[in-house]
Amino acid sequence: MNYRHAFHAGNFADVLKHVLLVRVLRALQRKEKGLVFVDTHAGRGGYDLAQAAAGDSRARTPEWPEGIGRLWDRADAPPPVADYVALVRGFDRTRGNLTPGPRFYPGSPRIARLVARPQDRLELWERHPSECACLRDEFGGERRVSVHEADGYGAIRACLPPPERRALVLIDPPFESPDEWSEVSGALAEGLARFPSATFAVWYPLTERARADGFVELLRSVKVPTMAVDLVVEPAAPGMRGCGVIILNPPWPFEAEAKDIVTYLASVFYRGTEAQGSVRWVVPE
Repeated sequence: MNYRHAFHAGNFADVLKHVLLVRVLRALQRKEKGLVFVDTHAGRGGYDLAQAAAGDSRARTPEWPEGIGRLWDRADAPPPVADYVALVRGFDRTRGNLTPGPRFYPGSPRIARLVARPQDRLELWERHPSECACLRDEFGGERRVSVHEADGYGAIRACLPPPERRALVLIDPPFESPDEWSEVSGALAEGLARFPSATFAVWYPLTERARADGFVELLRSVKVPTMAVDLVVEPAAPGMRGCGVIILNPPWPFEAEAKDIVTYLASVFYRGTEAQGSVRWVVPE
């Protein structure tokens, strides 16, 4: 596995994924009972944006200026986006950044931990040894956080159903393997069989190679409400023109918030031509 999320930390795809992650968690937390957050491809938890731009052996063009960088000083963000930016700003400052711009960016595990209540629990899976070592360092000694160096698709069998009887599972694979959609489909099928009321969120790139549209159509056969949230930042781009998040069993009233989020982000992240944000039911409530 060659993928390193550090090179992409804080880009527009991270922004969409993490804003939606915060909103789903906040919605699920309207109930007092605790929940478990399962991250199947957790990465390292936190990223130094300056180091990420340096790359392993050569400098790289940083992606965060076209992502979190475009949001950093805006005062017009709707409450769901402003909530996310405040979390990122808080993380950045606690890591010691005193400069005006962002330097440290939280990955999905750290964002979930920032939002988690005392009664909530995190199960973090990462198969890459060096990334998992960083993840262990990130959460060393933190109660109610478990880190596993293993294939994240095994998290479904290991973690569901949870003792809390409430769960959010984030599936955010690198899409390096041609079998990735098959793996995701199998994980969702097993997850729904083991715990039908769990909420699942699947991030995906919008590229010709990834063929996300075919996967979304396959989901029409599932028996639970399923929503697709897409953000296209450059419709004519030859590579990744945008990304999306599929949410199975989305919490109420997530649809209205999701529409506000992608409408705003489309206005912020456009690249020369008009960007597009959409929310649609794949399987209606």
